Amino acid sequence: MISWMQRHNKYLVWTIWVATIAFIGAGFVGWGSYSFGSKAGNIAKVGEIEIPQSKLNMLYSDIYNDYNQRMQGQLDEAKAKELGLVQQAFGIIATQTKVLNFAKENGIIVSDAEVAEALQNIRLFQENGHFSKEIYDRYLKSRRMTAKTFETTLREELTLAKTLDLLTADALPFEEKVVSSAINVADKIAYKVLTLDEIEAEIKHDELQAYWEEQKERFMTPKEYTLSILWTENADIEFTEEELQKHFTENSFNYTDQEGRQLTLEEARESAINDLKLKKSKKEAQKAYIAFKKGEVSSSEKLTLPVNDTKLSTEIWEEITQKSTGDILKPKVASGRYATVKIEEVIEPRVKNFEEAEAEARAMYQVKIQQEGLQALAEKTLQNFEDTNTTISEFLTLNQNVNLAPLNYEESLQFIQKLFTSNEEKGMISVVDKVVIYSILEQKVMPADANQSASVSQTVNQLKKGIFENNFLQMLDKKYPVEVYVQGLTN
Repeated sequence: MISWMQRHNKYLVWTIWVATIAFIGAGFVGWGSYSFGSKAGNIAKVGEIEIPQSKLNMLYSDIYNDYNQRMQGQLDEAKAKELGLVQQAFGIIATQTKVLNFAKENGIIVSDAEVAEALQNIRLFQENGHFSKEIYDRYLKSRRMTAKTFETTLREELTLAKTLDLLTADALPFEEKVVSSAINVADKIAYKVLTLDEIEAEIKHDELQAYWEEQKERFMTPKEYTLSILWTENADIEFTEEELQKHFTENSFNYTDQEGRQLTLEEARESAINDLKLKKSKKEAQKAYIAFKKGEVSSSEKLTLPVNDTKLSTEIWEEITQKSTGDILKPKVASGRYATVKIEEVIEPRVKNFEEAEAEARAMYQVKIQQEGLQALAEKTLQNFEDTNTTISEFLTLNQNVNLAPLNYEESLQFIQKLFTSNEEKGMISVVDKVVIYSILEQKVMPADANQSASVSQTVNQLKKGIFENNFLQMLDKKYPVEVYVQGLTN
């Protein structure tokens, strides 16, 4: 989703604006939240609508979390800035706000009844299939959020959806016929698959050393920290069944499966016990932090770790990278217990010498040689394609599931997609670490599948809506100017 928005953040980028995802999916956290000087808490104005800083922080946090999950917890503030996540978040909000201006100007409203109905349909706030105000209130309290804030966001989401629905236009018969023909075009091809295994990579020591010399800035040691860690253990903390039941009831919205279904206590028992033990050990961890800071207790261990080592949490690493030598962090959860961390030394990255980098450089240089060799072989094969031992395929269509040996299913799918977006009758297509040389022998339009009509109609509708929305947003760009109050929000 995020990568799609990176490519289209001028267009249909409000797909992330779903209150039940932004607020509920992972919960709002403060990762990367920006603080800006602004006018009365606002960061910009689009048309007649002011954009509050809190809205940007909320969406930025959601995007940050999404990226961080995709990067397996390796995202930090420096990388977030490099990726332009703040600019992405602001671009999305600015686009949404233009649509909200249009809705306001044209009297498109969402009633209180519609908001109430949408709220009651959020599964996380339901108990036995019915909306539970107690669960909803507990959720808001846990997130330090007012009902007004949540429901205002939900109303905006519904307003956006209602406005965009006006751009929907059903497919016409001629349009369906054109798209159906395009979908059912079939190609019979002759092809040859070339792989890296066909390229011998003889690596000479002096050539490898020269490659390392040219590329040595790529071979860096990781930034490391020497840390003293005081652990607050909680394995022996006792609790009663009544305490566990109370904790679970107050925090039940945190225990859901991948589909958002709320778990029972028995289903979530292990997680609930761990959370309760952490809760009960928090005060002890705070006492240990004070004693550690005064020098009254020693650390449990002293370690030198590379940045983002999994022994500590992403949240702890995020704070460590913003602190200095000698700083002591307040207790935070890591590996199911509280850790109080003192930064003893910061070891900056350095260029590895040849001996340290040799294995890594050899692997990279081998790939480079093989890729260059594969490209040269592909060009030579294409020039002499008539004399090449090829495989002849059946008629291939864009929506066909087929394996083109020796490609696997995913590689075959990627090749076919590229084939049907190419204008070349004869050419070469890269697929992962392979190159496919091909020549189209015959082309025809296959009969339309009777079961295909619904899919074709849906495709036409999506294409038309995309064109309408594109033109709609271009009109909004001219109609509603953006006034930015702070620097760094736009590229």
